[in-house]
Amino acid sequence: MAPAAPVAPADRGPGGLPDESAARVPPLLEAMRSVGSGLELHSTLDRICETAAELTDARYAAIGVVAESGEGLSDFVQHGVDEATVRRIGRMPDGHQGLLGALIRDPDPVRLANLRNDPRSCGFPPGHPPMRSFLGLPIRVQGEIFGNLYLTEKRGSGTFGDEDLSMVRVLATEAGIAIGNARLYEAAKQRERWIDGSVAVTTALLAGGHAEDALQVVAEQARRLSGSAAGLVLLPAEEGGLEVVAVAAEHPSKLLGVVVPPESELVAELCDGKPVFLEDAAVDPRLRTDLTRDYGPVMMLPLQSDGRVLGALVTPRTREGRPFTETERSLATQFASQAALALMMAETQRDRERLAVYEDRDRIARDLHDLVIQRLFATGMMLESAQRRSNVPEVRRGVGKAVDELDVTIQEIRTAIFALRQGPAEVPSGLRTRVLREISMAAVPLGFRPGHHFTGPVDTLVGELTGKNLIAALREALSNAFRHAGSSRIEVSVDANVLLSDGRPGVRLAVADDGVGIPDGGRRSGLKNLKRRAESLGGASWYGPGIGEGGGGTTVVWQVPH
Repeated sequence: MAPAAPVAPADRGPGGLPDESAARVPPLLEAMRSVGSGLELHSTLDRICETAAELTDARYAAIGVVAESGEGLSDFVQHGVDEATVRRIGRMPDGHQGLLGALIRDPDPVRLANLRNDPRSCGFPPGHPPMRSFLGLPIRVQGEIFGNLYLTEKRGSGTFGDEDLSMVRVLATEAGIAIGNARLYEAAKQRERWIDGSVAVTTALLAGGHAEDALQVVAEQARRLSGSAAGLVLLPAEEGGLEVVAVAAEHPSKLLGVVVPPESELVAELCDGKPVFLEDAAVDPRLRTDLTRDYGPVMMLPLQSDGRVLGALVTPRTREGRPFTETERSLATQFASQAALALMMAETQRDRERLAVYEDRDRIARDLHDLVIQRLFATGMMLESAQRRSNVPEVRRGVGKAVDELDVTIQEIRTAIFALRQGPAEVPSGLRTRVLREISMAAVPLGFRPGHHFTGPVDTLVGELTGKNLIAALREALSNAFRHAGSSRIEVSVDANVLLSDGRPGVRLAVADDGVGIPDGGRRSGLKNLKRRAESLGGASWYGPGIGEGGGGTTVVWQVPH
């Protein structure tokens, strides 16, 4: 077996290159110019591969980027192998074994006439094109090994000579400078993106909208910025542990509402304010569930501010996804801290607003009780007195009907007063009662009380998670009707006897109004929220004609499994 060819010294001319390479100086200078143009890292690596292959007349070229840990490769960029062959080969080299792994451990130039004969070679996977001649050398960035440049299958003579090595050495030096500039530029752009994401989250949390929408923004920004398959926000659950309250993913996810139990080792670490980084969620014994089998590297970061842990932010990548770098981990941790601070500020702001609302509701309740009910009661007594004095039957019947209507009105006002004086901790557990409470609450800003209808044993069939989301959907639909519909009549129906299209039993919420309907080009963020919430539970949401004349207005339907 022939050993690797030694790198022999050569006579050098004034330019520092071998004399016989003088004719190759113009192509080398052009190659250096090409490598140094542009600041995007991956395109820079592509140009280095292509330029090195042209300069040495090699059929194939590649750059293996050494992982931050110094073990294996974090990226592999190649030139010369077509896409169909790449797909046939499958997973790219990881640098843990074979000749590529040896070059990481011993980063010195290597030239081989036939790499198959080298004892460090471990062969090729099925479908890999044949390769014999080989030239490999390290690329250094600011004195540190960035990766290795590999060239194979030299045309013509079949082996790489001293001239090739000299040319590639000069090119590798220029490549190191270009890669260093590209890394600095990319790091600056990456930090800028994370800062912009933090600003977007802070703006959303302090905008005064629904807290669930703001948490969704946190999940979406975390997913986008980290290049992950999903973004999840977890908050403390009532029964202990952490509950997934917001999910951002390309496809509907079943993770919404999942509770990680308090006895989980991961929950304990997160609640202690410690970030957790998993190499492969699918095989990690601390997180072995069917819901994580499609995920690989995962960042789990505490939403922590001023020593207080509000929840957690989780960003998983796919099984094929690359591990998170130290820079990504650092930026994501800072993002989570900023999001936690914004959450605390938003919570304080909502507490102040809630206190103002409670004070205003108390004032309204007192006014309704002390002024409106008393006047209605006095009016009813006057009408009853007039009824007794009248001898005309039609008048007596009409006055009696008016007195009955006043009694009903007084009862409805008393119900509204009771709802106004209820605090969040006093919310009853029954779904039917919670729906009625939302309807009573909506009656105050609407100026009228929506009608309601229940079908089936709502309280016993509908589960807690589904019920909680149904109440949120009802609140969203009534809010949309109040803000946009301009309606004078609203009907709410809850049907627990629905059979979904796939045969599963479910519950359907319908909120119909006689308002202006949904104009073309109008905002549909509320409808999107309803649809996303339903899909996360395996259901659906849509809208259609309302209950106004000729189908005027809108009917919003939201249905999910029990």
